[in-house]
Amino acid sequence: MNITIITPVWNNATTIAHCLHSIADQTEDCQHILVDGGSTDVTLDTIEQCPPSNRVIVSEPDQGMYDAINKGLKLATGDVVGILNSDDFYATNNVFEKVKLAFSDENVDACYGDLRYVGKDDIQKVVRNWHSGEYNAKRFYNGWMPPHPTFFLKRRCYETHGGYRLDLGSAADYELMLRMLLKQGCTANYIPEVLVHMRNDGMSNSSLKNRISANRHDRKAWKVNGTRPYPWTLIAKPLRKLVQWL
Repeated sequence: MNITIITPVWNNATTIAHCLHSIADQTEDCQHILVDGGSTDVTLDTIEQCPPSNRVIVSEPDQGMYDAINKGLKLATGDVVGILNSDDFYATNNVFEKVKLAFSDENVDACYGDLRYVGKDDIQKVVRNWHSGEYNAKRFYNGWMPPHPTFFLKRRCYETHGGYRLDLGSAADYELMLRMLLKQGCTANYIPEVLVHMRNDGMSNSSLKNRISANRHDRKAWKVNGTRPYPWTLIAKPLRKLVQWL
């Protein structure tokens, strides 16, 4: 089983090297696709100076992160695809080993694990922990979702059910996982370990305005899939994050 990792990037010269090293240091190889939105800083120069890892680089204007990921999906050759943003990095050097083990059952379509938020400028500082837990379709109705950077999905699922919608803002990943797991019934295997470290500067939580916009897009994510959340689902979704601070 082969893995493809897609990294959308734009003007991330300060963090991209750490991301690339965390992939190059993995004990298992992968195809790594970097889709750059036309960076105007030294991001591309930094990429060229990092260790190669079967890397494909695309640099051209795009319509944002999810458009970049969709471009990467068209170039992906791996049986399984994961997404790692340019300011995130893998927690250990054997993440791909664990992913391959999770897919050792050919009936498994997806896998995911836990995520740790770290300080934007101090990655040794743990800000909060996202403990995912075992997958159950009913958990979506209680505001649950797996952390997107830890989510790996078979490429054939993208080919069959489509990529990321560009009309849902920061909820595009939520909609995709909702579509794949809940609507289409893709099977998922939980890896009970921290797989990814994320710098704590997520766009959907940076302000009240962004949170309101995210909630509106979350609601649309259910609607476009012809599903209806419980009355408390979209309230419970952000509230679940409070537990991550404990």
